[in-house]
Amino acid sequence: QVQLVESGGGLVQPGGSLRLSCAASGFTLDSYFIGWFRQAPGKEREGVSCISMRTTITYYADSAKGRFTISRDNAKNTVYLQMNSLKPEDTAVYYCARRYRGGSGWAYASDYDYWGQGTQVTVSS
Repeated sequence: QVQLVESGGGLVQPGGSLRLSCAASGFTLDSYFIGWFRQAPGKEREGVSCISMRTTITYYADSAKGRFTISRDNAKNTVYLQMNSLKPEDTAVYYCARRYRGGSGWAYASDYDYWGQGTQVTVSS
């Protein structure tokens, strides 16, 4: 069955870095886009970045541009999110998800059908 498993979260000081991983299985990755979302307490889930598993297309939220980099390793069926210059406002649970349609747009959760369980990222001194 389709599975997405995130890892790599943790506690980091402001200005620090983390690399999140999303290991995918149970489907043919190069037919899809994989997105990263985050959800902070009391806030809506928001799109952070998205990548095509076949082409060079990537998308970033304004809050991620210049600090986060999404990448993929098709041989490992894994998508990464390198996060640098982290800020306290980046604190959230981060999820990866499979985009199954190009309906509302890459940053809309309704375009995604399978989600991982999430990994907590806490940026604090």
